[in-house]
Parts: sequence; C-alpha cells; structure tokens
Amino acid sequence: ALTAPGFGATTTTAAAPATGFSFGSTNTGTFGGFGTTTTTAAAPGSTFSFAAPSNTTGGLFGNTQNKGFGFSSGLGTGAAAGTSGFGTGLGTTGLGGFGGFNIQPTQQQQGGLFGQQAQQQGQAQPTQLYQQVTALSAPTLLGDERDSILAKWNQLQAYWGTGKGYYSNNNPPVDFTQENPFCRFKAVGYSCVPVSKDEDGLVVLVLNKKEADVRAQQQQLVESLHKVLGSNQTLTVNVDGVKALPSDQTEVIIYVVERSPNGTSKRIPATTLFSYLEQTNIKVQLTQIGVAMSVTRTELSPTQLKQLLQNAPAGVDPIIWEQAKVDNPDPEKLIPVPMVGFKELLRRLQIQEQMTKQHQTRVDIISNDISELQKNQATTVAKIAQYKRKLMDLSHRVLQVLIKQEIQRKSGYAIQVDEEHLRVQLDTIQSELNAPTQFKGRLNELMSQIRMQNHFGAVRSEERYSVDADLLREIKQHLKQQQDGLSHLISVIKDDLEDIKLIEHGLSDSGHLRGGILS
Repeated sequence: ALTAPGFGATTTTAAAPATGFSFGSTNTGTFGGFGTTTTTAAAPGSTFSFAAPSNTTGGLFGNTQNKGFGFSSGLGTGAAAGTSGFGTGLGTTGLGGFGGFNIQPTQQQQGGLFGQQAQQQGQAQPTQLYQQVTALSAPTLLGDERDSILAKWNQLQAYWGTGKGYYSNNNPPVDFTQENPFCRFKAVGYSCVPVSKDEDGLVVLVLNKKEADVRAQQQQLVESLHKVLGSNQTLTVNVDGVKALPSDQTEVIIYVVERSPNGTSKRIPATTLFSYLEQTNIKVQLTQIGVAMSVTRTELSPTQLKQLLQNAPAGVDPIIWEQAKVDNPDPEKLIPVPMVGFKELLRRLQIQEQMTKQHQTRVDIISNDISELQKNQATTVAKIAQYKRKLMDLSHRVLQVLIKQEIQRKSGYAIQVDEEHLRVQLDTIQSELNAPTQFKGRLNELMSQIRMQNHFGAVRSEERYSVDADLLREIKQHLKQQQDGLSHLISVIKDDLEDIKLIEHGLSDSGHLRGGILS
C-alpha cells in the first residue's frame, strides 16, 4: 500500500542524514546553514526531513500496481527512495518571506529532526572552532612578532566573513565564511510561516522572466509543464498565482490535479510533485522553459516549529537568537531567520521595496474605489432628496383628490356629528391663528420687519458710495481745468481755420490778376 511521506520517519538502516536545514555551514550547530547539506555515516539524528519508510515501493509518481492517484505512466521511476532534506531553507530562495521549504531527495536515514548529529557537534565543531580561535589569537606561522600582525589580519578577515586564516605550518588554513561565529555582518529578521498544507499541492516555480511576459505566455507555460509531466491525460496543471520578484524574475505557484477513471479528482501532494520535479532529467527540461528553481510551501507542526526555534543557527549568537524570539511581533505568523551578508540584506530590501509598491498599488485601487463610492453616495443622496420632494408633492395631490372625492360623496347629506366636531376644532384653530398675540400676529410682525429690511437695503444700495467733500472739490477743479483747456484748444483751431480761408482767398485773387495781364 502507498505510504505518504512523513516528517522525520525512522528506518532501521543506518545511513547519512541530510542536513539541508543549515544556514550555510556544513558541520556546525543543529540548525545548520543556508542551503548546504552534509552527510555522515551512521549518524543517529536527521535533518528537518520529510522521510518515507524504507519499505515503500513506489508512490504517487511511481510505476506500481497501486494506481490510486498515482502516475500510471511511471513518472519518477528513477527517483531514489528516501527522505527529502529541508533544502535551501529559509530566506535564500529569492521568493521572499520564508523562502519555501525545499525537499531534496537523500538516502534513507534514521529518525530525528534538525541539524547535525550530536557526535558531529562534539568532534568536528570544536575542531573547526579551535582552528578559528587559534588563527585569530595565537598563530605560529612565522614564529616572531609578525604573527601578531597575522592575527590581526585574520581577525579582520573573520569579521568580514571572507578569506583564509593561516595559523600554522603543519595545518591547512581555515576558511572564513560569513557563517563563522566571529563575522559581524549578520542580523536576524522575520519571515512568514507557510500556512499551506501538503495536501494543497502548491509548488513554487521561479522563472527568469518578467511578470508581463509570464502572464502573456501563461497558457504556453501550462502546456510545457504538462509535457514535462509526461503528457498524461489524467493530469491537469493549474496556476494558483503569479507574482513579480526582484531581478526580473517571476514566481508562479502551480498545483497538479489527477482525475481517476471513476470521475473523482485529487491534488497531487506538494512533496510528491516536488520530488518528481527535482529529478535530474526533469530539471533539465524545466531549465529549458526558463524555470530557475522550484520549492514547496508546507506548514510546520507545533513540534517542528518548537525544535526549529530551540537552537540558534550556525554563526548566530544564542543571546541574539533568544532576543529575536522575544522581539517577534507575531509569533503565530512570523519566525526569526538569520540574514548573513550584504547580499541577503539587499535581497530582503528589494523584496520589501517591491512589496511596498504592490501595497501602494493596491491602496491606490482602493482609494479610487472609495472615491467612486463617494460619488455614487452623493448621487444617491441627491436622488433620495428629490424623491422625498416628489413624494410630498404626490401626497398633497392625493390629499386634494381625496378631499374632492369626499365632498362629492357627502354632497346631499346632512352634516354628521363627527364632521361638526371637526368644524368646531378647525374654527378653534383658525381663531387661535387670527389672535393678535398668536401666530398670525407674529407672522405679520415678521413680514413687516422683512419689508423694512428690504427697503433699507434698497436705500443703502442707492447710496452705496460716498466721496469726501474736499476730494470732491478737487475733482471738480480738475475737471474745470480740463474744460478750460479744451475751450482754448477749440479757439486756436478756429483762428487757424480763418487764417487758412484768408490764404485761400488771397491765392484765388492773385490767380485772376495774372489771367487778366496775360490776356
């Protein structure tokens, strides 16, 4: 029968465990390093692995007699049985957040969770730490005062997290990496804990393409993935989401649904699908269609999460790790993860900036929706007020119709008792309104005040502007001077006209005299 992969399942065969959940160190600490694996023979503990029992023959992707929801075409027959380590681990997959939990096929191993073996901690780790301390404090390479200078140089390299530390002629130099406990360029951040289950079958593919190109070629991508799965007609590839990543990469979340002949369907578990995609020949095909990496996202059980947080990662001070757990703003949804080196810090900064842009885009969309709703609300309020006025008008019209109908219906009948009571009440109300000290008198007084205010307003509007007497006198004097100037100018023009007429008359007389002489 098919046995589903379990977390850290035990077997009776002694083999090497996968220390995939290690933060960049192959032999230090139970938490390990980022994305590196180390195997040791006959070690009692295992990594954070998803181990299947050793007697499992076949699986959902296996070519076995148990068809179930498996791939009957024999997909994944070349995959080795065993466990899958925690893979590239936390925060280094380029996906942001928790980075996904990679499941890497390894050999069969004994049960256990997390990190290196206790025996390895007692032997290899102290040896490496001793070498590092010796290179930093008391190197004996030259045997003179230059060893102190070499020690300072080794300290600088260790703080920086790069280079080699020479400390003895008889021993090889120690490599200083960013995971060494003396490196200063490291910090602790927080990432989201995955919430999807293995049964959801979600697998993340990272493509070296832009989001726009991926969305435009999404159908082609689905068809290519279906071919990678062997073009099995019972399998359907579905895209759950597409999200842009830094460096012009795109995250595509997929899941595969298998339909059985009886009409039922079921999602392929995430670990099973990931194990198939991690096969060498399949990874080559994925690389050809632009897939750079594939990871799974499965939630952690409380026990696994507790053991994950119990020990500090390699190269991280346990005090800092404990303080990071205390400062966790939301322990239910976030988990502390180390950030080693500037590249990791830059990657998280880029992801944060991109997420901020996405949030801003979403906020802009929400703001536009709110503005549209406010406009619709204002329009609705105006319509409601209009309909209220219309309702009042219709109510008055209906009342008038009812009055006329009641008059016609009661015509020819004597006044009844209730009608007489109504008439008396109306007369009483009318007398109260007509009383000098009551409503009608007050209304007349208000009307008279309004008329007076209107009259005074009209009078004030006529005398809107006033001019000072001295200023008015100056204005009159100036206008008089202007008038005098215009009169003098007119007299000058008249004199000039008379002179011109006299000249014309003289010219005409001289012309007649010349004509007489010539004749």
